[in-house]
Amino acid sequence: MAEKIKFKLNGKNIDLEVEKDHTLLWVLRTQFKLTGTKFGCGFGYCGSCTVLIDGEAFRSCGIAMSEVNSKEITTIEGLSVNGDLHPVQKAFVKHDAQQCGFCTPGMILNAVGLLNANPNPTHEEIIIGMDENLCRCGSYLRIVDAIQTAALELNGGR
Repeated sequence: MAEKIKFKLNGKNIDLEVEKDHTLLWVLRTQFKLTGTKFGCGFGYCGSCTVLIDGEAFRSCGIAMSEVNSKEITTIEGLSVNGDLHPVQKAFVKHDAQQCGFCTPGMILNAVGLLNANPNPTHEEIIIGMDENLCRCGSYLRIVDAIQTAALELNGGR
């Protein structure tokens, strides 16, 4: 049964009539053509489908559209502001923290969610916070370095 859902997507107000059990992942990819949110495992284990919901990282493959009513969703396409990359995006580029790029949007959004919750994480807290985002290429050390760099920038170099 279709239901009217209102939410904010990458800064824009959205009114959408959609089946309430459709997942956020597939609505983003099919109705909004936001393909930076990847389909990986379909069970929320790999992190490729990570988006921010009210600033917190969530796996969109397990989120029903009825759960995003009145929420603010940010995808990788909405992370930069006026063409300026987010500090996490800049740090990923600086540290070459991506190889094939498939997991990169989910990694970046998970890192932003981590830094939103903990602006100055330790090396160990970054590893724990990123543990459930999988990278088949093995860029983990560069990813941790990038998150540490982004935390410094977001904290004004402290």
